Amino acid sequence: MAKSSRAGRFAAKKIAVLALLTGLSLITFIIESLFPTLVIPGAKPGLANIFSFAALIMYSPLEAFIVVALRTGLGAVYAGNVSALLYSFTGGVVSMAVSSLLMYFVYPKISILSVSIAAAVAHNITQNAVFALLSNSVLMFVNLPYLVLLGILAGAVVGGVTMLLFKGVPMNAFEKVIFKK
Repeated sequence: MAKSSRAGRFAAKKIAVLALLTGLSLITFIIESLFPTLVIPGAKPGLANIFSFAALIMYSPLEAFIVVALRTGLGAVYAGNVSALLYSFTGGVVSMAVSSLLMYFVYPKISILSVSIAAAVAHNITQNAVFALLSNSVLMFVNLPYLVLLGILAGAVVGGVTMLLFKGVPMNAFEKVIFKK
């Protein structure tokens, strides 16, 4: 009986932490959507990805995908742009897949910063490809070099913040702060 109680409590803690990461990600996404785009229409720093990347580091790709899916779905509803869900979701899934593969097969040979940059570039390329396919226009690929450069910059920021987060906050901090007995 005691084992099932512990398993249930662990599951509840994990769900609570994932809900916290999803909420923080959604809030960051909404705040970021209030600012004007960067050089190219639709280009944003992607700071909400800090929290899905944190879920990947703390747990596994499955939990990170859950955070991405919930944030993109809820973000599209809250921002009132459900059509953008296709771009955000596909970009988020591809970038999380890239992050997962790199974290589980190459890390620590490459840094968290490198993983984040690769994921951000993959995200931008995917969103651009989806837009080009849906609009039936290859002219959108003209923006690709700029999107890659913006992806490098955004990935460096997201990766840097994530590294600082894990340097400054111990892994068990969520349990100590949220789940006091």
